Amino acid sequence: MINLYDNETGQFLGRITEEELQYLIDELEEESLEDRDYYLTRDTIDMLEKTGGDTDLVKLLRTALGDRDGVEIRWSRG
Repeated sequence: MINLYDNETGQFLGRITEEELQYLIDELEEESLEDRDYYLTRDTIDMLEKTGGDTDLVKLLRTALGDRDGVEIRWSRG
């Protein structure tokens, strides 16, 4: 499983599958091959939902964003 964290606070957000991680890698921009974080906005999450993102993944990301304009998440294998 893959653990997701709020990069600003270090708070554990939840777990996603390898398939969900691969979806994020395929859909979101990475700065390098070692990049393990993503900055998400409401528009980004909406795009993920429209392009076939897993319902549970989208829900987790919306919860992580909360009422903020954006959130940076990072992942690690757990």
